[in-house]
Amino acid sequence: MSILDRDALAASPLADLHALASELSIDGYRRLRKADLIDAIIARQGGEPAASEPERSDADEDERPSTRRRRGRRGGRSRSGARDDDGGEGPSAESPAEVSSSEESDSEAAPATVEEAEGTDGEAGAGRGGPEREEEIVEGEVELLANGSGFLRVNPPEPSEDDVYVSAAQVKRCELVPGDRISGPRRPPRRSERFASLIRIDTINGRPADEVADSTRFEDLPAAFPTERFRLGSDDPTIKAIEWLTPFGQGSRVTIAGPARAGKTEALRRLAETLAPHPDIQLFVVLAGVRPEEIAEWQQGPVAPAAAVSFAASADAQAQTLERVVDQGRRLAARGSHAVVLIDTLGGLHSHAARKLLAAARNVAGGGSLTVIATAPEPLGGETTVIALDPRLASTGRYPAVDLLASWTIRPELLVGQAGAEAIARARIEALEG
Repeated sequence: MSILDRDALAASPLADLHALASELSIDGYRRLRKADLIDAIIARQGGEPAASEPERSDADEDERPSTRRRRGRRGGRSRSGARDDDGGEGPSAESPAEVSSSEESDSEAAPATVEEAEGTDGEAGAGRGGPEREEEIVEGEVELLANGSGFLRVNPPEPSEDDVYVSAAQVKRCELVPGDRISGPRRPPRRSERFASLIRIDTINGRPADEVADSTRFEDLPAAFPTERFRLGSDDPTIKAIEWLTPFGQGSRVTIAGPARAGKTEALRRLAETLAPHPDIQLFVVLAGVRPEEIAEWQQGPVAPAAAVSFAASADAQAQTLERVVDQGRRLAARGSHAVVLIDTLGGLHSHAARKLLAAARNVAGGGSLTVIATAPEPLGGETTVIALDPRLASTGRYPAVDLLASWTIRPELLVGQAGAEAIARARIEALEG
């Protein structure tokens, strides 16, 4: 392990410092302030007792055994960062398709600034001082779960007992998308685990994982205004009004805006039903901050949500739920596919988190696209299309309930041509004069 100076530690996230403190067996590190935690880490790295280390309590004693166990199992990381940092913690036998939030946070919190020794997993590779074991290489197709982790399906698409668990950290680091074919060494399941776990990812679709990891980040891909309009082809009056008067296309950032009872969720549901049959897009629906009854309705409909939390969840929990699904869309767009994420709603999020999710949408020049269509009480800024709904029309059942004067599309001529853009302008003038 390399020795880190104070500046490097101060620039590291708190989660990375916690992971490092765990490796150094610093008691009670989760209760320390960041400055005190940095002092403790520096002291421990130098072989001196930490001056700010608190007295041991019963809670500390309870925490120490799990910390020690984690030390012996931590695996190293390859150059691509594709090794399972938490030793490949797989789902338990009692709940084979679910991973606890604590396991996921531990998996993703491994400090990227620390050089980790290769082959320290005592079961899957060479343990500290133990005999080397030949790694068993597995290959299969990726299937992702709602919590960000996934499985390597050895006989896709059907699940089997031979499938291998892939941690959320590996999925995120290697930007895996459903259908990717990956390979790497596995380790057998530990006690209470049902499935084996992937130690690291060696190849992705036949390419070395480090080459994929070194490819251009999604944020750095060149973006262009949308030029391919979604042809909805619906007889529903609201959908027809959206298609012709507030057009949007592949890579659009769309807000369906309006106060309560303006029909935002209903408009989104109708858009989902219209977009679902399109074979050239991958459609995701994610619900955050909605009523439990609405979650049940979506689950019974033609497009089941990829993830959902009710309004009882905190703003941070809602944002994390949305980010997991949007990240899947980003990975698809980076690979040249076209993804659409429908969000209901951004209304319960902090403004920065809401804008960050909306900003993920883009039309990659010469590549794929990620379209985000979200409901919100009002426009957030940065949209390419705003669909404003009129609560007075919706409450009286007069459809379409689109407020044409408050709705707009940037550069509509790129989507519907110059003649179509002029027709939209005339319709707005008529609405203003009427």
